[in-house]
Amino acid sequence: MKVAALQMVSGPDVAANLATARRLLEDAAAQGARLAALPEYFCLMGQHDRDKLAVAETDGDGPMQAMLATAARELGLWIIGGTLPLRAAVADRVRNSTLVYAPGGERVARYDKIHLFAFDNGRESYDEGRVLEAGSEPTQFEAEGVRVGLSVCYDLRFPELFRAYAGADLLAVPAAFTYTTGEKHWSLLLRARAVENQCYVIAPAQGGRHPNGRRTWGHSMVVDPWGEVLAELPEGEGVVVAEIDAARIAQVREQLPALGHRRL
Repeated sequence: MKVAALQMVSGPDVAANLATARRLLEDAAAQGARLAALPEYFCLMGQHDRDKLAVAETDGDGPMQAMLATAARELGLWIIGGTLPLRAAVADRVRNSTLVYAPGGERVARYDKIHLFAFDNGRESYDEGRVLEAGSEPTQFEAEGVRVGLSVCYDLRFPELFRAYAGADLLAVPAAFTYTTGEKHWSLLLRARAVENQCYVIAPAQGGRHPNGRRTWGHSMVVDPWGEVLAELPEGEGVVVAEIDAARIAQVREQLPALGHRRL
């Protein structure tokens, strides 16, 4: 299966972001991708964290979800819809949700980000817990024989989540890594998750300077089960495409059967 990681530099205009996402999905389909993954917050990078509350959708209804379903159906793609804000049970919180659509346009999976990012180095400060309600359940789906485990951004630092997906063929990590943390840890962690789980990793990211002044690291990539980066885009909008090869997964797992050696 050919897969595509889509990189964006989203801003505060939801309609403009959706139009960009649709254009990139069309590009991915034109390059022969069967599965395309959008980055975290593909639909909105607002001026303030609380801007998510104003555009949050009810599960199953809204223009962001409609765009994903329509694009999947019209382009014949499996789409991992990065993340978008869905209303939570608590009025002043949202879920940061990945929605997956099959080529017929039907939704087949939802994953809510479990680990909420907090960072403060004296110059930059973030705390997602002020706006987000954390999810709790690992989520997988199958696309044409490829088993995919879902995660979002900061989840990448918690290998126990990915162990819940042991045996998966592909791990998806839509993200909006800060430039500061991404420069040091993004590629390192993605390759580690690929190597330890002996599977492919697809990592679509935000990558560039956003209207709110934030700079994200980018470097959207696809990594193979041996930790080799197959395709990568450092910065700016674009699409990276690579092939998921079942034979390669089997080869790696046969020559180094580490998954079978687990004791804990």
